[in-house]
This record gives sequence, C-alpha cells and structure tokens, in this order.
Amino acid sequence: MNQTSKKLIADFSPMWTNKQIWEFEQLNENLRFDAVFVEPGNYETKLWNSKMAYPDSDIRDMVIKTFDNFSDGDELWIANKGQSELEAQYVAYLMAVIVDIMLEEEICLNFRIDNNFLIVSLDTKTDVIDCKEFFEEFYHLATGFNYDIDTGIPNDETEAEIYLTRLQEEFDEKMKFKLGDKYLPGNADPDTIHSK
Repeated sequence: MNQTSKKLIADFSPMWTNKQIWEFEQLNENLRFDAVFVEPGNYETKLWNSKMAYPDSDIRDMVIKTFDNFSDGDELWIANKGQSELEAQYVAYLMAVIVDIMLEEEICLNFRIDNNFLIVSLDTKTDVIDCKEFFEEFYHLATGFNYDIDTGIPNDETEAEIYLTRLQEEFDEKMKFKLGDKYLPGNADPDTIHSK
C-alpha cells in the first residue's frame, strides 16, 4: 500500500461497516456521482465531456461495468454530481463501497485526493503482505465490527482459534438442523466436499 493511500485511510479510520454504508444510503437516497477515467498524469477538464466520463452515476454499478478501465491502468476520478469536486463527507463512504466491490477479487486499491477529487486506481505493485495490510483496514466491511468494539475473541492466538472453531461448529450444527443436507459446513463449497 502506498504512503498516500495509507495516510488517507488513516485520516478516515476506522473504515465504515456495511451497516454504516446502508444507513448512509438510507439517509441520502439516490446517491449519484460524476466520475471519469483518466490515464495517470493526463487529467484535463475536457475529459468530463468524453466517452471516459460517467456523469450522474450510481458508483457501484459504474465501477462494476467499467472494471476493464481499471485493468487498463486508468484512474477513476470522482466528484459530487454537477460540482467538479467531492465533498469530504463522501470520501469514507466511497472508499468503503469501492473496496467492498473489490473484496471478492482481493484487489488492492490506491486512494488519493487531488484537486478535491477522490482518485482510485488498482494497486499493481502489491505483494501478499501489502494486500493483507490493505484488507485489514477494511476487514469490518465483511464482519460489521469496529475496532473499538470488543468482539469477545481472545487475544491469544491459540485461544482465539479454539474459540472461533467452536463458534463455527455451533453454527454448523444449527444450520444442519435447519437445512439438513442442503447445508455446506464452514467455508466449504460443493467442489471441495466432492473432491474428498
């Protein structure tokens, strides 16, 4: 993770949970943003009138549909709809939403603020440790936990493993009782089970 991203994440930490994203979206219905893809170092205002611009966009849909632009190395510049800049109150929301989209693919991102835009790009220089560090900052997107809340998980690694295994087993038992053979225990998928 580059230093600029690290600082921006630190400025807005702890990162939002999915619950906070949902609540924010309930209070701010029909959230729309203007966005444009830019080759690094080649930002010009005329790009907002090009085919690389996505005015009045739902950021989730737009990022999913335009993922190839990220793959091609372009940066995504985001502003409030019709404002040519992004208000600070939307930065943490956008970072959490975009990371949530990338979670499944385990794609790390770079973030920065430039000319009052939030700029997002794929982090192509990450190694496993960088990626782990990046997603640790956003772990409670998936879990819903915040750093300042005691999760009840012991600090000792061995005790924590025993505790989490027990929780998983209890959960598996409850689900097997409710769903029978339809339930796949733990993090298993059908291919894993059938290969055994």
